[in-house]
Amino acid sequence: MNKLKLLFVIIVGLMAFSQSWAQLKITTNWTFDASKTEVQTGEVIELIFKVKIIDNWYLYSSDIDPDVGPMVTEAIYEDNDSFEVVGDLIPIDAKKKFDNIWEADVTYFEGKGEFRQKVRVLKKDLNISGTLSFQTCTDIDGQCIPGYADFDFNFIKVVSGEDQQAEGDYSVLLQTDDGGSLWGFFLAAFLFGLAALLTPCVFPMIPMTVAFFTNSTQSRAKARLKAASYGISIILIYILVGLIFSSFFGAGIANDLATGAIANSLFFIVFVIFAISFFGYFEINLPTGFVNKMDKKANKGGFLGVFFMAFTLVLVSFSCTGPIVGTVLIESFQGAKIKPLVGMLGFSIAFAIPFTLFAFFPGMLKELPKSGGWLNSVKVVLGFIELGLGFKFLSVADQAYHWGLLDREIYIAIWFVLALGLTLYLLGIIRFPHDSKVKKLHPLRLVVAAISLAFAVYLFQGFRGAPLSGLAGYLPPEKKKDFSFAVTLGLEEAPEVVEVAPVGFDGVVKYADFLELPHNLRGFFDYEQALEFAREVNKPIFIDFTGHGCVNCRKMEQNVWSADPVLERLKQDYVVLALYVDDKTELPESEWYTSSFDGKVKKTIGKQNFDFQITKFNGNAQPYYVLLDTNEQPLVAPLSYDPDVENFVDFLDKGKAEFARRMSATAASSTTLDD
Repeated sequence: MNKLKLLFVIIVGLMAFSQSWAQLKITTNWTFDASKTEVQTGEVIELIFKVKIIDNWYLYSSDIDPDVGPMVTEAIYEDNDSFEVVGDLIPIDAKKKFDNIWEADVTYFEGKGEFRQKVRVLKKDLNISGTLSFQTCTDIDGQCIPGYADFDFNFIKVVSGEDQQAEGDYSVLLQTDDGGSLWGFFLAAFLFGLAALLTPCVFPMIPMTVAFFTNSTQSRAKARLKAASYGISIILIYILVGLIFSSFFGAGIANDLATGAIANSLFFIVFVIFAISFFGYFEINLPTGFVNKMDKKANKGGFLGVFFMAFTLVLVSFSCTGPIVGTVLIESFQGAKIKPLVGMLGFSIAFAIPFTLFAFFPGMLKELPKSGGWLNSVKVVLGFIELGLGFKFLSVADQAYHWGLLDREIYIAIWFVLALGLTLYLLGIIRFPHDSKVKKLHPLRLVVAAISLAFAVYLFQGFRGAPLSGLAGYLPPEKKKDFSFAVTLGLEEAPEVVEVAPVGFDGVVKYADFLELPHNLRGFFDYEQALEFAREVNKPIFIDFTGHGCVNCRKMEQNVWSADPVLERLKQDYVVLALYVDDKTELPESEWYTSSFDGKVKKTIGKQNFDFQITKFNGNAQPYYVLLDTNEQPLVAPLSYDPDVENFVDFLDKGKAEFARRMSATAASSTTLDD
């Protein structure tokens, strides 16, 4: 029995020794070279891996399907940004056979072999090193040994050129909202806050509220401290409203809310209701019981009482400030999650300034005009503005869903009637409830009436085809013109249908029956179509991530794209691709997919384009312009909203130059390798 155990131990030991010997056995000898040893940055060269294999052994190649079974030859590089791998590790003249072990065709080398790998040099301080992993086998006894060989190409010298960035490195493409747009929104909200002060619900409360701080028996210093606390409380209350709003309506659904049918139709109805309220036909009030409870808490002393007094002011003035605050919050749907907070900050600062300022300097109250009918006129003017903004929301949904309700000229006609109606109101020709007959026209009233009339005259030019560039972001696109007053009245002939397909494109442009390009440009609305055509004609792609409800997109198209230098370059140098991120057209179920970004199924054109923008380019703003080569690599950093024509021309020229450089480098590399 002991002899059997001893024999078993010996056999196991011999097997272990044999396996260890096999692991230590050297079956290959590797050497390394390059197609060029002196290079410049941006140049593509080939790394050459040569191997000698001992007799009766063979080495599996690099182009075998990993699912077949054997360990394929692979180059694993040390990670650094001095170079970029281009393509796969290519075997040179490998043999092919049917492998009985794996029961599949495999490629391999016997005696000697060679592999080549293209890389692009990016930095002057070049450092290419790593490890080769491979497997050699022999048919004599069926042994297979995994192997590893370290390599470096430090003998390659970079002699010229500037450091470059790896193509396909999209980490730098993430662009946030332009700070200027937030500042602009802050200023607009601030002006809304000033407008709210001139409403009948708020203006008379300024002297009444300030009297609380100035008539108290407390010291002047303490009264001023409470006055400052009162102003700060007003700001905090409105910011809290913005914070709650942004928590429920974050950036993740901003795009849907900004262009959705339900949201925009609801906003349109709300704005119309607000406008009618401002016209004096009814008032929007909070429940009286709730307001009274807050008022009782305000009677408590100390700073808590000051806070509730500010809260009471916000509630009591709601019938006038509610529509204006609603305007600020609804407009914030067009921006990022922080925009409601910025809007409420701007609004509340303007709203709180007079209460705090007059509490500090009560003598200034004597300079205020007395309350009267002029405050009601301010409300009516705001009502006209609210009504005009309401139709803007309806127009966004109309374009996104292709309802065809608000054609460009119909939209212009509505605003024209509103501007004319406002003019007639200010001149005292028409009146609303609570308005008394205008006996004398105040100079300011005449000035506003003149501005409104001038705006109506400006809009009238749109009926004859004027571009109305000043309103580019707020009007439907010029091409969206199914109806024309001039054509209907016989003053003009109906325009010819402009072909969208680029010259040389043999086929039907997808979605061209309901999507449009400005200025009679020819191009595409589908990425794959544009890419295929770009490869055929060897031109870079100009991608315009746009939207039906994108104000800045229309401004760029009207004021920048229309410039001859820009338009000429778009027509001659690029394949133009417009990707609408808010279009609601549902695609066939076979084209739906689940996003890797948020795990949601993308069913519409807009959702797929928006997902493509985020996952491919790390951007979510519109407009967002990307220039791609035919290998789907960015040519330059993307550009967002920039109304400077020269900057846009420079953007296009740099992209064209970089595309030409890459084509030249690829051609030179191919010539060198062929030689």
